[in-house]
Amino acid sequence: MCNQTRYLIFFQYIGTKYSGAVKVPPHQLGKKGVQDHLEDAIRRLRPLNPVSLSISSRTDRGVHALSNSAHFDLQRKNDKPLFTEDVLVEALNFHLKDEEIRELDVGAMSEAATVLAGTHDFSSFRAVNSDLPFKNPVKTLDVARIHPGRAFVCEHFHREIPFWEFTFRSKSFLYKQVRRMTGALVAVGQGRISLGELKEILEARDSLAYPPNIVAPACGLFLTRVDYNQSDLLPSPQTSTAASDG
Repeated sequence: MCNQTRYLIFFQYIGTKYSGAVKVPPHQLGKKGVQDHLEDAIRRLRPLNPVSLSISSRTDRGVHALSNSAHFDLQRKNDKPLFTEDVLVEALNFHLKDEEIRELDVGAMSEAATVLAGTHDFSSFRAVNSDLPFKNPVKTLDVARIHPGRAFVCEHFHREIPFWEFTFRSKSFLYKQVRRMTGALVAVGQGRISLGELKEILEARDSLAYPPNIVAPACGLFLTRVDYNQSDLLPSPQTSTAASDG
């Protein structure tokens, strides 16, 4: 009885924490590709043959996939029957469940957002640049809100993936202020910093007080719109005078 067969599987992933689709060389410790996790899941099915997955399409670090595919051969022990399609999918998904996206404490993040809202000296939330001596660090954050988002990819995934939107509204922002505020709120949601520590960072009024390695990446940030007051559109007196003098 031949109990070995070749399977073609289709899979999706959020690529943020993976080093691409294919497996990572052994010398790159602490890094894994999607293939590494899939092969680990297949090994948990205890096949007789060595596990080797052939990925159809490579993707780079951080790239997501709505539908990638791969094939592999699997031989079961003791002449056990072949896995049916449904059983194989259920088994692989079960062994991949530890790779789910880490949960966030959205309640804590929302509470942290209220700490940032209002008028504050945001020196701790600006990065050092050449404009540092000339920019007033006191800003009024009119809106700091976290709410469920609706990314276009949601309808294409076969499982519910929560997307969250961060909205900040102010007349102006300091250099990298939005990225630092976003990173700090995510860190609170992950339990990496406490609400009390966030308050201490804000009250320190020092860019060096901001913890390293929690700044949100630029990807994923949107400038949604720029609003003007009617008075902002009127020419200044200096401009009018200069025009009449000309």
